Amino acid sequence: MMARGTLRFLLPLLVGVLFIGGWEWLVHAYEIREFVLPAPSRVAEALIQDFGSLMGSLWVTLRVTLAAFIAACLTGVGLAILFSQSRTVEMAFFPYAVILQVTPVVAIAPLIIIWVGFSRMELALLILAWIVAFFPILSNTVLGLRSVDHNLRDLFRLYGASRWQTLTQLQLPAALPYILTGMKVSGGLALIGAVVAEFAAGSADATGLAWRILEAGNRLQIPKMFAALLLLSLLGIAIFFLLTALEHFLLRRWHESAVKREG
Repeated sequence: MMARGTLRFLLPLLVGVLFIGGWEWLVHAYEIREFVLPAPSRVAEALIQDFGSLMGSLWVTLRVTLAAFIAACLTGVGLAILFSQSRTVEMAFFPYAVILQVTPVVAIAPLIIIWVGFSRMELALLILAWIVAFFPILSNTVLGLRSVDHNLRDLFRLYGASRWQTLTQLQLPAALPYILTGMKVSGGLALIGAVVAEFAAGSADATGLAWRILEAGNRLQIPKMFAALLLLSLLGIAIFFLLTALEHFLLRRWHESAVKREG
């Protein structure tokens, strides 16, 4: 068990080290110009030199991402519960949730910014990131609430359980794996939505990492651009692993998928 866990950690680390080493060698061996592809050492230097501004931008992007993710969780689960209680409500409103999902954020970003106002750019970014992150939680939660064993539902009905009791003691616990899966997808999408919204806004008022990437690209500061991309990647990886850890913590004692991983 210990050997397998160590191998699971060491193999990706080894691949990463080989990739970075090959990248460094390739840049120096073929004398690739920095504005085309900077060496990893130059990216590290840029990260150290601009650490203050990049970390400030990282905090802006993280703040928008977390706010959009929390809003997506609350609205997605809340609407899914409402849909599970009323087929009429679901038929009336679910198509509009689908419309939000398939509408390109870049296309509606200027309109959202105009409606919210240029003085509240962060709120506009939050709305745009929420639009991207909202649907996976809604669809997964609806699926989970519908996937409850009909025999258990009939048993609750037989014992005279109320709708609230059936929802809280049967449907929501049974739907928890689906909700957590939707959250894992939504966490990454919230970050993507925040970055795309910053690109679409194209304003210095949104000083997130996406703006730093645009700024560095326009000034041909390619190592700095790669440093910002690195921070975005690390942020996405951190979000994914935190949500994976939450999933494991909540399911490890009773759900088959988590129990198997422990065996």
